[in-house]
Amino acid sequence: MVDLDLEKFFDRVNHDILMSRLARHVEDKRLLKLVRRFLQADMMQEGVCVRRDEGTPQGGPLSPLLANLLLDDLDKELERRGHCFCRYADDCNIYVHSQKAGERVLASVTQYLERKLKLKVNRMKSAVAPVWERKFLGYRLLSRGKLGIAVQSVARLKEKVRQLTKRNRGRSLERTVSELNSLIRGWVAYFRMAQAKGTMGDLDAWMRRKLRCMKLKQCKRAVGIARFLMSRGVERNKAWMLGGSGKGWWCKSLSPQAHRAMGKNWFNEIGLDGFADRYRKLERFA
Repeated sequence: MVDLDLEKFFDRVNHDILMSRLARHVEDKRLLKLVRRFLQADMMQEGVCVRRDEGTPQGGPLSPLLANLLLDDLDKELERRGHCFCRYADDCNIYVHSQKAGERVLASVTQYLERKLKLKVNRMKSAVAPVWERKFLGYRLLSRGKLGIAVQSVARLKEKVRQLTKRNRGRSLERTVSELNSLIRGWVAYFRMAQAKGTMGDLDAWMRRKLRCMKLKQCKRAVGIARFLMSRGVERNKAWMLGGSGKGWWCKSLSPQAHRAMGKNWFNEIGLDGFADRYRKLERFA
């Protein structure tokens, strides 16, 4: 697979080339003038208005449409060459039969983009590699055309969960669970097409341990931990044993006492959505 990465794509779009492509489809001069003004609108940079000579406004609703209009030339060129490819906005993967063929395609397509469309290919991030080693829109391609979740996507999700479950963040458990639920629903909905039952289960186990850790620290002292554990059915001596333990919070969260007190029922009581449960619900309708 040839994995193409365009360097600062939305910042480097050539206005003249883009307007010439738009003029192929739009005859109304007033609309063309309006789009040109949209492209050349000044941007605020460190409190100073700066003139824009290239690129499209970041986050502008028209920018993705204009990007597709410009890169339609790339699609037509790849179709003319007979390549199998997939492109979404500025992300593009081209599928070839061998490493050598991929290197040739990468060189020729890079030349086409830089000479014809005046775009810059990021040579550090672009690469030729087996399909399962690269990602596309957060997914990775598995054998027989199945989809998996890219390792980088899981790593980014875990970093977001870490930020939400920081023990010194000063958020109540209820608010943290609400924020996690929003994250879980959006993330699972996006990756519902992936073959990821094992990944979802692993994420559940890891996230629940983070929440156990957070809850134990919120109990603060040994007496608070022991009282909470006993209220959840843990024997008195075992509850005090964990409360008085000198181990770290992460280590305590893995203890049998913590698992008994904060099992699946406890997470249901506090209203936590699970990755695996949410994935199974969406899988039925996929």
